[in-house]
Amino acid sequence: MYYAIICIFNNITKVWSSQDFFLMINKRLFSKTNPLEFGHCLLVPEPDRCHPQVLTPLAVQMGIETVLLSADPGFRVGFNTLGGFASVNHLHLHCYYLNHQLRIKTSPAEPILPKKNLCGLLDFPGGFLFYTRGPHLDLTVNAVCSLADIMLDGNIAHNLFITRGCPPRRERDPSVSRNGVRVIVWPRLSCFGAKEELAFNVALCELAGHLPFKNRDDYETVTEDEVQEIIRKYLLPQEEFREIKVSEYLINKKIT
Repeated sequence: MYYAIICIFNNITKVWSSQDFFLMINKRLFSKTNPLEFGHCLLVPEPDRCHPQVLTPLAVQMGIETVLLSADPGFRVGFNTLGGFASVNHLHLHCYYLNHQLRIKTSPAEPILPKKNLCGLLDFPGGFLFYTRGPHLDLTVNAVCSLADIMLDGNIAHNLFITRGCPPRRERDPSVSRNGVRVIVWPRLSCFGAKEELAFNVALCELAGHLPFKNRDDYETVTEDEVQEIIRKYLLPQEEFREIKVSEYLINKKIT
């Protein structure tokens, strides 16, 4: 059966008013009734324009700016497409606080398209890395959206994670400043329908190394090898991943 990652729109502006945390210009912040972590909210760009769950330049810019504006290094922002464990088809990003170090903040990377701030992660699970220190975000925002467009055209689900982190380097160096922002994008295999009863789902936070387990038994008994095996089931095959890296659209598109 064929599933598309662009589908019928779901209107989440109809959520209970008690979940409407506060209104900003052209955006809303909704509290989560089943939070992943402390302060878990949904950041909804231009809610009244009824965007589907597809990354837009405004959404990416809001995600990066929110992390840059936060004084807490544990503040994270993320995004799931349909097929990547998004629950509803109305444009939204997740934001929450995680008071633990994540390896993804210092994971080594190699350049793919330096002029577009695009690198490839060298650690498992492999993904695309963009880095910026601000305040000018157009280059990074447009490059992220160009990558998202390629995956949308190929009906490839993906997850995005934004966190404070260090500049891309081939070798891990914990002493390097982590004041910049890392934007990581993982192309992945789609998963539709009921969520499988595994130890954990594989979405934005799990790919980043934050594993919210569904029950205590799995939390206490699962091994690192088992975690990697679960995640590997959802990773895009290497050949398809390489095709995205060498896409003529990504290489040749002009970024202003």
